[in-house]
Amino acid sequence: MRAWWLATAMAVVVAAPAVAQKYPVKPIRLIVQSPAGGTADLIARVIAQRLGDALGQPVVADNRAGAAGTVSAELTAQAAPDGYTLLLASVSLMAINVTLREGQLSYNPETDFTPVALTGKVPLALSVLPAFPPKTFKEFVAYAKARPGKLSYGSAGTGSSNHVVGEMLKTATGIDMVHVPFKGGAPAMAALLASQLDLYIATVPTIVPMVQGGRIRAIAVSSARRSAALPDTPTIAESGLPGFDTTSWFCVVGPAGLPRAITARLNAEIVKILGTAEVRERMVAAGVNIETGTPDELRAFVHDEIQKMRQSVRFSRATVD
Repeated sequence: MRAWWLATAMAVVVAAPAVAQKYPVKPIRLIVQSPAGGTADLIARVIAQRLGDALGQPVVADNRAGAAGTVSAELTAQAAPDGYTLLLASVSLMAINVTLREGQLSYNPETDFTPVALTGKVPLALSVLPAFPPKTFKEFVAYAKARPGKLSYGSAGTGSSNHVVGEMLKTATGIDMVHVPFKGGAPAMAALLASQLDLYIATVPTIVPMVQGGRIRAIAVSSARRSAALPDTPTIAESGLPGFDTTSWFCVVGPAGLPRAITARLNAEIVKILGTAEVRERMVAAGVNIETGTPDELRAFVHDEIQKMRQSVRFSRATVD
């Protein structure tokens, strides 16, 4: 019996490197939880093209939006753990929904996925039309307080990082705004440009071209430090709310049970891609702060973010509309 067990154990040890050496032998699908045109889509396509080149097989970005990321999460969690189905997931899918939709989720972000690599963090910006009267964050707070319940702010959907930041702002400043959720960032931006919203709390990469073109104005950003893509835009923390620091973030995960050899190879290739000067320059210019690490570091990060977002969601009293 002992001899059989030892032989089996040795076979597993020998097989693990073999799995990585043979992988991949067919195209890989990288599911994106949001529609085309958003920050997640930008990151996914940058990674997919270069990862495909590195692995010698096409990596196809597959946009599967719906139900606050649940559609893409279920597709990934139910896929075979063979490395041919991956997911570019956001903070909302991996950390916010656990609290906001407690008892309603069909997936568990900590047990139904294999962490592969963190890809980056993204500040959010309070975005308005150029004609919006307040020019600074302090002026905005005073303006909103004088009009309780009259201003509206848009988000990419209930449970999105935009939504949570909006509710945190309401709690921290005492202002009262109406939340208007959309099915993705693109329709929310369209509503702002059509003057159907007073404010859109947008991820920085989605607004950089429009800020540079003068179509919209960024009042302040949500991160502790200013965004390199919008260096003239102050942070909320330096504009009257010291310590305010929250960002959206994105990571690559696979189904639970993804072999360690495949996970390690994918992580190594993604980290290498994100470390190239070309990708860093493109991401930073777009407003993405590249941060990555090992799969184990991502696992710990997701756990910590769940605790942080649980506290933030409950403190802000954000709810599913």
